[in-house]
Amino acid sequence: MRVSRAQAEANREEVINAASRLFREHGFDGIGLKDLMKGAGLTQGAFYKQFESKADLAAQASKRAMESATLRWSTAAAGNPDPLEAVVSFYLSMGHRQERSDGCPLAALGSDAARQSKEVRVPFQNGIEAHLQILDELMPKSESSKPCHKTMAILSLMVGAITISRVMTDEVISQHVLEAAADEVRRIAASA
Repeated sequence: MRVSRAQAEANREEVINAASRLFREHGFDGIGLKDLMKGAGLTQGAFYKQFESKADLAAQASKRAMESATLRWSTAAAGNPDPLEAVVSFYLSMGHRQERSDGCPLAALGSDAARQSKEVRVPFQNGIEAHLQILDELMPKSESSKPCHKTMAILSLMVGAITISRVMTDEVISQHVLEAAADEVRRIAASA
């Protein structure tokens, strides 16, 4: 049965969305094409009509995941009297810690992405740059500080804290990791 161009595009988008979630949950090498396509409600045969390779899909899914993460930060900050605090509170929360398939792609796939092709790493770099830009816009302005260094330190601290908290099996210690990171982010942001 022939699929319309519009349906083919809708199917492609569904595969990218499903892969974005499933890669964050299982890693790039932790799930095969058959299960990726099943997660999108399609057969494996449809994959080759839509993507050049699994790396092509990984790159598209990574781009989607990073764009989604950036949007979540912007949404958390929007209209909030203290937008930086809103982002920190959202990101360094136990709720976000539990969101493995829809949470931060840097925490879920960062070390895995570092071992992938440039095609897969580029969307991560672009997403990191977008996150740094958001942080820079949210940071209190100071003449004597180096905002770029601060935003890099803050992003690294936040991603590391989520990653470590997800490793911990003790929920109390996991919560303490997130709280300590949030306190340190606030200190860095406020420092001159």
